[in-house]
Amino acid sequence: MKTLVSLLGLVLVFEGLPYLAFPEKMRDWLRQVIEMQPTTLRVFGLIALGIGLLLCYLAQCSGLIK
Repeated sequence: MKTLVSLLGLVLVFEGLPYLAFPEKMRDWLRQVIEMQPTTLRVFGLIALGIGLLLCYLAQCSGLIK
């Protein structure tokens, strides 16, 4: 449970950094995201999910990341 809470905290830190460093650019970027088609957003979500699962696999099951 400690690892999960630490992981969630780290995700929030990385999610918050762009908004802190570049608030105007993030506003512009969010406007572009709102205008995207739902299919495009789903594809990006699927790609992000796949990369995340691959990273979890490499971290947990293989000897590549120590």
